[in-house]
Amino acid sequence: MLQETISRPARLSFIKINPTVALLVAFALTCLLFGAFAPTFFSLDNVITIAGTLAVVGISAIGMTMILITGGVDLSVGSVAALTGVTTSLLWPSVLPIWLAAGVGLLAGLLVGLFNGLVITRLRINPLITTLATYSAVRGLAFVISGSQDNQLGDPGFQFLGRGNLLGIPFSLILMLVLYLLFYFVLRHTRFGRNLFAIGGSPDAARLAGINIRWHLLVAYGLCGLLSALSGLVSASQLAAGRPQAAFGLEFAVIAAVVLGGTSLAGGKGNLLGTLIGVVLLRTLDNGLIQLNVSSFYQDVARGVVLLLTVGIDQLRLKLEKARQK
Repeated sequence: MLQETISRPARLSFIKINPTVALLVAFALTCLLFGAFAPTFFSLDNVITIAGTLAVVGISAIGMTMILITGGVDLSVGSVAALTGVTTSLLWPSVLPIWLAAGVGLLAGLLVGLFNGLVITRLRINPLITTLATYSAVRGLAFVISGSQDNQLGDPGFQFLGRGNLLGIPFSLILMLVLYLLFYFVLRHTRFGRNLFAIGGSPDAARLAGINIRWHLLVAYGLCGLLSALSGLVSASQLAAGRPQAAFGLEFAVIAAVVLGGTSLAGGKGNLLGTLIGVVLLRTLDNGLIQLNVSSFYQDVARGVVLLLTVGIDQLRLKLEKARQK
């Protein structure tokens, strides 16, 4: 009996692997694999191309990380991104200057996020059901107000947001990294961030500790909507248009990246460094498949498999953690 008690933790500690290190290893192996079969994969132009595609998923993933840490989920991020681009394109140039129009687009995303938070906290409707409803309603609204038509966004200053470069580095990448640094500080070094982890770990314990759960969730969902709207502006800038069908499937790519980065679907655990690596890994995978001329249908299959694997890995982590605690 004593031998079994001693050997069991030893075996579990042996298989305990740092998720961030595992992600970096997976990223390195992915790059080596694609580099071996796609001659242009490691070219400077392709590296810059990958870097330029990170922001749309990466910025939304910041908000999703916060939501998953609380034990919730937001399926409306792609719809919010599309609505933001459409709203901005409809207001410019006949109604508002470009940056005021973009501000209204950001406000629209913030309001959707706050609406999600209010429904979840006040009506106590499950986050999955709430955001699934807004996923459909907001996407439909984007099609309705745009008349199902693309609207051009040809302002050069606005296009710099998604297409511009500073010292050869995509401006959208710089913006994304600044946001990651900012929210890393918020999550790790502010009371608000620590309270989000507490809410996700145990809502009852957080309530007994005096944490205002409703207020924190409302702010978290509002920030998620705002960040998704910013992703929508970057997407619209890259497309030079507001498209109601833009960012379709963004929510699944974002969830996959966040969970792959070590944030638990059960709440209470997560980190933005892992999220960032997860975003880079998935965008690299997409680029590598394109480099190999893989059919878009098989790319969809690959994304689905990755999403399934990330959820499976998350469940495995939870089981191992419970086993270690026994």
